[in-house]
Amino acid sequence: MSEYLAEYLGTLMLVLLGDGVVANVVLNKTKGQNSGWIVITTGWALAVAIPVFIFGPISGAHINPAVTIAMASIGNFAWSKVPGFIAAQMAGAFTGAILVWLHYRPHFDATPDKAAKLGVFCTAPAIRDWSSNMIGEFIGTFVLVFGILGVANTKMAGGISPLVVGAIVFVVGLTLGGTTGYAINPARDLGPRLAHAVLPIKDKGSSDWGYSWLPVVMPILGGLVGALIYNIIF
Repeated sequence: MSEYLAEYLGTLMLVLLGDGVVANVVLNKTKGQNSGWIVITTGWALAVAIPVFIFGPISGAHINPAVTIAMASIGNFAWSKVPGFIAAQMAGAFTGAILVWLHYRPHFDATPDKAAKLGVFCTAPAIRDWSSNMIGEFIGTFVLVFGILGVANTKMAGGISPLVVGAIVFVVGLTLGGTTGYAINPARDLGPRLAHAVLPIKDKGSSDWGYSWLPVVMPILGGLVGALIYNIIF
């Protein structure tokens, strides 16, 4: 399997499972409706860990443009591969979001809340305060990238590291995710937002393009700074 196909499939699985848990919690008449933030953060953590288990040996399982760019910025990844990785990640995220809609389509139809439908696909701030929202996505992705690099300093038993990566995502969601929904991944937000825009979702609202730049730009900046500071310290 090529690295690019691994990134496509890994990001597809990430979004299928991650957006899937959000759909299960927020859409009407699901078995998991209203099960809460702990279920969402747990689902997202495992949605990251599982693709890392599967595709890590092939591509490194970046499954996140912010991680790819951060790794390239400190010489841990070839810049020549960055465009292909990001394209594969975006395509995988878009495809994964379509699969979530297909899986939960009757529940989308049964949900009148337009914001809830959009929230299955992409993030939105709890309070729309641009400076605060920018800081939140920056800090969340800083912790993600700095944490991924940092935990590699600890010797681990074989097969444990994907769970540790999932744990980083879990703790970011639990502690820092309540402000913006912790995109911390441009593909995870933009790919599904594009899917929301083009899919024939019953009574859908706006895709909130005015906010869409923030969960793309700020994770990239946060990841870059996290990687550069890690590189300076270690």
